Amino acid sequence: MNHDNIFQLKQPEESGSDALTELLRNGAKELISQAIHAELEDLLGKYSELKVDGKQAVVRNGYLPKRTVQTGLGDVEVQLPKVRDKSQQGIKFNSLLIPPYLKRTESIEELLPVLYLKGISTGDFSEALKSLLGENAKGLSSGTISRLKRKRSIGDSISPI
Repeated sequence: MNHDNIFQLKQPEESGSDALTELLRNGAKELISQAIHAELEDLLGKYSELKVDGKQAVVRNGYLPKRTVQTGLGDVEVQLPKVRDKSQQGIKFNSLLIPPYLKRTESIEELLPVLYLKGISTGDFSEALKSLLGENAKGLSSGTISRLKRKRSIGDSISPI
């Protein structure tokens, strides 16, 4: 008899028939892209008066490689633009929405301690999250789960002043 408490959920990639989830994921991707480009335009506008040899000192310079962020809708692919600082003042573009090294949204990180408290052991998280987030739920080793659980419990114990 199998006493597993993990059930495989049907994922959109597997069924190919969940058009609503795919529409939401594509909408999220487009909305993130628009917000990032608005942040970039704000940065370029802030330094529009800065010139080197009569030309703009801070200009767009292509994109960083695409990366995936785990969300409640599943994995969403994002691509961040780059800027070139010809004035050599160290001006860089870092999105506030998608900061460097972001791998999963805060809602996913908050889900992990809840699952742990509900009785899922750190070793079973990979299977549970594959059921919830799809086959591409990466980077969630038992060590990562323990770190996030510790971080969450430390943050909860700090009271605001």
